[in-house]
Formats: sequence, C-alpha cells, structure tokens
Amino acid sequence: MHKILLLGLTLPLAATAAEPAVQTAVPLAGAGMGGQVVQLLLGLLLVIGLIFLLAWLMRRVQQIVPRGGQVIKVVATQALGPRDRLVLVQVGSEQVLLGLTPGTITSLHVMKEAVHLADAEPASTEFAQRLMELLGKDQKDKS
Repeated sequence: MHKILLLGLTLPLAATAAEPAVQTAVPLAGAGMGGQVVQLLLGLLLVIGLIFLLAWLMRRVQQIVPRGGQVIKVVATQALGPRDRLVLVQVGSEQVLLGLTPGTITSLHVMKEAVHLADAEPASTEFAQRLMELLGKDQKDKS
C-alpha cells in the first residue's frame, strides 16, 4: 500500500521533470521535419529525372536500330471474348492464323494464299461522319 502511494506521489514529479525536455525537443523536431521534406522532394525529383532520362535514351536507341528489317508483322486481329482473340500474322511470305488465350498461343491455320485486306480508311471516315451527324443532332436538341 505504501508503494502505491509513493508511486502516486512521484508520478507527477516525474511528469513535470520531463516537460522541459519535451518542450526543447519540439522545435528541434520541427526543424528536422523541414529538412526531411526537402530531402524527400529532392529524392523525388531525382527519381523523376532518371525516369525521363531513361525514356529519352530508349527512344534514341530505338531510332538507331533499323525497323525495316522486321520479319514478323501482325496483319489483323479479332477479339473473340474478353481475353481470347485471333491474330493473323505474316512471317516472310507466309501468313499464319493464331489463336491467343491467356495461357497459350496456338497455330490454327497456315494460309496457302496471302489475305489482302481492304484499306480501313473508308470505315474510319464513315465513323467520323456518323459521329458528326449524331453530335449535330444532339446540339440541335439542346438549342
């Protein structure tokens, strides 16, 4: 019982003795926090700068390598579902129809004759015209 009373009397004294130390430590922590923020920002700027430098270097390296010598070209793709698709690939003078699923690539058919696709320009201009018609109708409705 005497120990509890003694402990109860010494706790307020210990708390008042610790207060000046806390008060002197707070301004130092505030100055340290500003230094940490500056150091964090400089590190962030350094990382962002490195990312841009590496992106610039990758573009320069890709420009040096000639692209005309590509042997494999994707001729057309068709989505069959959210994760499945057909891809027509030209390898040299031969065209191969591939089935792509999340885990596999399967050769489905080797074309005897090359498939020539019509230009996609009329479809894109047709879409643009239809879009403009719809936008024009919407603007008339709002007036």
